[in-house]
Amino acid sequence: MNLMYGLLLLVLPLHPQGGAVTAVARGDSELFLIDYTAAVREYEGALSTDGRLPAALWRLARVHVLMAEVEAGDSREQLLRKAEGYARRCIEVDSVMAEGHTWLAGAVGYLALEADVGEQVKYSNELVVEVEKALSLNPADDVAYSVKGSFYRALGNVGWFKKSLASIFLGHVPEGGYPESEAALLQAVHIAPDVMRHQYELGVLYLDMGRMAEARRMLEYAATLPVRIASDTPRLETIRELLSTRFQGNGSAVGGQAGNR
Repeated sequence: MNLMYGLLLLVLPLHPQGGAVTAVARGDSELFLIDYTAAVREYEGALSTDGRLPAALWRLARVHVLMAEVEAGDSREQLLRKAEGYARRCIEVDSVMAEGHTWLAGAVGYLALEADVGEQVKYSNELVVEVEKALSLNPADDVAYSVKGSFYRALGNVGWFKKSLASIFLGHVPEGGYPESEAALLQAVHIAPDVMRHQYELGVLYLDMGRMAEARRMLEYAATLPVRIASDTPRLETIRELLSTRFQGNGSAVGGQAGNR
């Protein structure tokens, strides 16, 4: 038996539908191996046993976001729509399960990137609400902090004039920017220092802020972290490119460790 699978069986809560719980554990084991297709199959199998199992619903939201991160175009949007749907179903079944709110925020955040301005404002406001709900339910949710940090970095990159126009014509735009982004990403890094995404996002934020020494330090450290999710592979390539093009005199070798969570 896969060690991670065995451990998951020990920590997963008991449920009347034991087959569903076992399927969720198998799905987590496949996710650990970055086999997202197999993970979806197991999680969907759990839902076929218990269609209202929150543990399967939020995990399906998560895995569809993770798949969408390495897709483009219509395929990406379809995966994000599925993620959004599963997250909303999770919240409908169990509104106090933090992960449902976290992955809804993640899904709508990505959907906002491809939406028109009006939809972006709607998604932005929903993202803020959902991520704060997630953190109120689980203050140690590093993913929620990372989503929050990425959002406020994007908001900080939108000019004041554009945000003012959006507020006038389209409704309220969330307040915040770089300071809020840094605070959230520092929390994500504090909670989960070995997650490449958190360190990378903080490094890119420091690039945006012109804090080059801190940016270089964060990016160099991010490059040493293991590949845990599919998007870490192109992320590592981006880190290497940034280190080679944005910093003069960078002669240090940059590499990544293959591995999974």
